[in-house]
Amino acid sequence: MSVGGAALRWTGLALLVLAPTAQAVAPPTPADVARCEVWARELSFAQSVADHDAAAFAAHLHPLAVFGVTRPNPQRGEREILDAWAGLIAGRETRLWWYPEHVHAGGDASIVSSSGPALYQDVASGQYRLGRFSSVWQRVEDGTWRVVFDDGLAPRPVEAAQVEAFHAGRVTACPPA
Repeated sequence: MSVGGAALRWTGLALLVLAPTAQAVAPPTPADVARCEVWARELSFAQSVADHDAAAFAAHLHPLAVFGVTRPNPQRGEREILDAWAGLIAGRETRLWWYPEHVHAGGDASIVSSSGPALYQDVASGQYRLGRFSSVWQRVEDGTWRVVFDDGLAPRPVEAAQVEAFHAGRVTACPPA
């Protein structure tokens, strides 16, 4: 055996020892898939308001949705919700942005909850307020995710740094569970 051959064998052994072990990646579970689908759907829902697109907003609603579920008189059904949200969607007095921060699938993964921050801007004054939203999504028969329940915490005035932090915190890719 030559010295060169021994060096080659030792290099190969060193590479074997130092190479990272390949880890098996488990396929995504139905809950993982549902969670990421709703993550994207929530972003799309928020974009419909940012784009002032009432038709796109309506496409996210379950026909029997209930908004303001912790209030004495929630909005019930697509028509009532669309009427109540018309000003927000149009952005006439208030602009609204939100994004998911936490998304969790439950049960058989046909129901998913999402929650995160919501930023409101008064059009006249330019002042910002920050609140939180919470939604429950259901996969309907055609496979589309529709929001069934929605509510949130009342927004409070915020400083410019908090507005910047809100915008910086928006994540478009579904993070691992």
